[in-house]
Amino acid sequence: MSAPQERAALTSRPSLYSYALRLAQEQPDRPFGGGHPLPDEPPGPERAGLRGKHAFAAVEVALAPLLAGPDTPAASAELHRCLVGLPVDDGPLVGAVLTMDLADEAAARAIGRHLTRTGTTRRPVSVGLALLRRLGEPEDVPYLKVLSGLRQLFGLVMAALEPLDARTAALRRLDAQVHSPETRPLVDALLSGDRREIRSRLIRQPLGPRTLGARQARWIAEALGLPALLNGDPVDPRLLAQAGRLLSRVADQRADRPELLSLSEATAAFDALVRRAVALPPTVEHAVVLLSLALDLHSGQAHVLPWRTGQREQLLDTLGALLLCPEWTSTVRTGPDADATPAVRRRAVWLRHTAEQVFGAAEPPGRLRIEVALPDPDDAVRVETRFLLDGRPLLPEAFGHGPGDDPDYLLDRGALRATAEPREVKLAEASCTEGCCGALWVTVVRADDMVVWRDWRRRGAPPSRSPEPPEYRFEAAVYDVELTRASGDHGWEWPGRTTARLLDSALRARPDLWTRWGLTFLSAYTDFRDPERVVVTYAEHSVDGSRRWFDWRPADDGPPAERVARALRRIAEEDPRTYEEYRN
Repeated sequence: MSAPQERAALTSRPSLYSYALRLAQEQPDRPFGGGHPLPDEPPGPERAGLRGKHAFAAVEVALAPLLAGPDTPAASAELHRCLVGLPVDDGPLVGAVLTMDLADEAAARAIGRHLTRTGTTRRPVSVGLALLRRLGEPEDVPYLKVLSGLRQLFGLVMAALEPLDARTAALRRLDAQVHSPETRPLVDALLSGDRREIRSRLIRQPLGPRTLGARQARWIAEALGLPALLNGDPVDPRLLAQAGRLLSRVADQRADRPELLSLSEATAAFDALVRRAVALPPTVEHAVVLLSLALDLHSGQAHVLPWRTGQREQLLDTLGALLLCPEWTSTVRTGPDADATPAVRRRAVWLRHTAEQVFGAAEPPGRLRIEVALPDPDDAVRVETRFLLDGRPLLPEAFGHGPGDDPDYLLDRGALRATAEPREVKLAEASCTEGCCGALWVTVVRADDMVVWRDWRRRGAPPSRSPEPPEYRFEAAVYDVELTRASGDHGWEWPGRTTARLLDSALRARPDLWTRWGLTFLSAYTDFRDPERVVVTYAEHSVDGSRRWFDWRPADDGPPAERVARALRRIAEEDPRTYEEYRN
């Protein structure tokens, strides 16, 4: 298609904004979150598809002069023509616009608006949306709402809309992306605006990790206007408890991004909930909710929210005064009955340990504090290691794409021990695995009387909102004391976890138990579906280089020491390949 033909085709088409507005008026009952496809576009020229830094450089060279032009309509027309032939795919094009230097932000904002409201094809509108994501103002919200009805532009529109109107963006995301039978009734209530129905549905909403992810939980919190809901009268303990569970879901460290840090009213929601927490009856369920929030204020994402001076500490003091008062002490610190189920026992251990961890410190932590944390054990049990550096948690800001690594690697197997030989240590890994969204690595080395954490790497991780951590230096003697303290603190363990730790250590110390059978020990751990069930993994190497894998689940009756001794005797006496309780 020639340039004159291209201009004729574009001028004869309505803008995508006009197209979306017409569809919204003609079909008001259709979902307004990305419900409509884009119209067919005229064919464009073949593009070479520059990638990486070459693509970003080409975009900046081509667009920077045009985005600084004083004549917005003329600059926009020239941008249309330039974008048609720019040899860059749409993804790198938008990425470059989001990061390039802008000489005149007011001019770039005006051009972004012009492209967004008059662009007739996807590419110029996408560039306009990228500019509004950086520079948008409240007057852009009505136009973004209309464009949110177009499926292929939905993500870009939401990224531009969210900083300007978080509640509307959340409603549209929920409408477009949440269809599960457990959560859709609450979404429909939110879309209706019926406050009575919203409260009723929220109280009944399942909020476990298998039902609702952290991102969906954040959208629901945004759409609810959580602080206003919590500050309403009368105080409903059921609503308070659900709001607390919802905040805990948003703050889930296992999410692939720190969702709580993106919740626009997070500090106000925490403040409103804690101030009214006294209305909650002292039950185990309510203690779990309040301690989960306290743990996050202590060492999770909530710690690094933009608090007023002293506000976070005041909220923790309020929670501590409530949970450690006589009415709550028996709930938080009393052990389970002798005939309690393993799940009830795990929760009782968690309540006692978490209360001590958050509220029991006799003196402020030093330069480095290492703690083991786990969520409510009624959720899928995922144990993580957290690091407080100068009193501030490291991972939410330095990584944010998953929890700290398991203490069996960082503490029990000595990964954090410092020697004169520099060693790279993985502190955290994305919940979806390092190969997908990366991990945070640091080099640990002992230099004379100091231990140094240096050469940080966010291997494979998406760009972080925070700069790379600085080099940290610790007095070696103090570092060793802290590492010994953290490694020896097993007060959070339940019997299955204790058994797995002791068995793993014993089997690593006795490789002869396996070599006599021609096997290699791999690890011992607890099954996430059944935390009391220990799994022992090992492998057989064949002469052709192939491997045969085994998962053995020893009997789970008896105290941990007895279970370990029984497993060791059996391995010494019987070929582990003959066990009935294995899977290969």
